[in-house]
Amino acid sequence: MNIQKKITLVIATRNKGKTEEIRSFLKDYPVHIKNLEDFGPIPEVIEDGDTFDENAYKKASFTARVLGLPALADDSGLVVDALNGAPGVHSARYAGADATDQERVAKLLSEMKGIKNRNAAFECVISLAVPQGSALTYDARCEGLITEAAKGENGFGYDPVFHCQEFGKTFAELTLEEKGRISHRGKAFAQLTQEFDKVMIWINQNMPRFSSIHDDENSGKQ
Repeated sequence: MNIQKKITLVIATRNKGKTEEIRSFLKDYPVHIKNLEDFGPIPEVIEDGDTFDENAYKKASFTARVLGLPALADDSGLVVDALNGAPGVHSARYAGADATDQERVAKLLSEMKGIKNRNAAFECVISLAVPQGSALTYDARCEGLITEAAKGENGFGYDPVFHCQEFGKTFAELTLEEKGRISHRGKAFAQLTQEFDKVMIWINQNMPRFSSIHDDENSGKQ
């Protein structure tokens, strides 16, 4: 039986929630997912781009060059109409560099207090890079509303205050599968997986020395 080898793909994050979400999107594809926690100390990338696209590419290309492996990064954030697009590219640092998800949510709710226009959107850009610098890019957006209080225990980031009208719940009240079908990140990954065969060819063409990299422990498992 011909067993398809798995390409090792590094997710350029230490965020466990994001890693698990991405792993769920790619579970049926021949990739062995690692993230930065699986490697030794790696310098932090300064996310100083003006757009999600710039930051995603910067993280993916830096990680690919440092580790010599294909790397995928997403840069995503919450864009709130009433706050002139904030927190935007600063979503992760909205309440300070070391703030928790709860602190970021609390700051957002404080900023939105008394505001009637609750329209918002999550935006996501995915960059898949190889060490030579080339990259593929996918982007998507999910519209919603900012709630007046946090609801739900699932997800991460601003999920507890982002109301999805399609389900009538916040992202934090959805299962991983439900969120994956309609989220900004889920939509972006759907674009990637729709042309996954082409993506694999592109990786192998740009990384001929690594075309046979696979997860030996799992190569015989279904």
